Amino acid sequence: MNTNSKIVLATVAGVAIGAAATHGLHAQTKLKAYSVGELEVTGTLPSDYLPTARKAIEAAHGRALRTVNGRVVSIEGAPPPKNVALVEWDSVDDALAFYKSKAWTDLAPQREKAQKTIRRYVVEVEK
Repeated sequence: MNTNSKIVLATVAGVAIGAAATHGLHAQTKLKAYSVGELEVTGTLPSDYLPTARKAIEAAHGRALRTVNGRVVSIEGAPPPKNVALVEWDSVDDALAFYKSKAWTDLAPQREKAQKTIRRYVVEVEK
């Protein structure tokens, strides 16, 4: 085997190994997720509730999209809830961990006095 053949073979092998490694890394990437809370306001939240909840969400790798007082418009289907809370998460696992966390459950008494949760769920987003 001459030198040029060895170089070509080494290059092809390097490309194949690199492609396999890149594919493996992509397979390990977690998909983003969004939690959706459909809410009905029944009272007034304490003034420190939202800042405290947002800090807890950020500490759990979430980003509150600040939609609670935003306009919700029906396009089709059943009437929408009056309020929707959206949070972007790094993964479904992060969202589930947060909603089972002490930080979230400790806020429950304040939340339950001021709003009724119609439904809350997490949606994973494909790339």
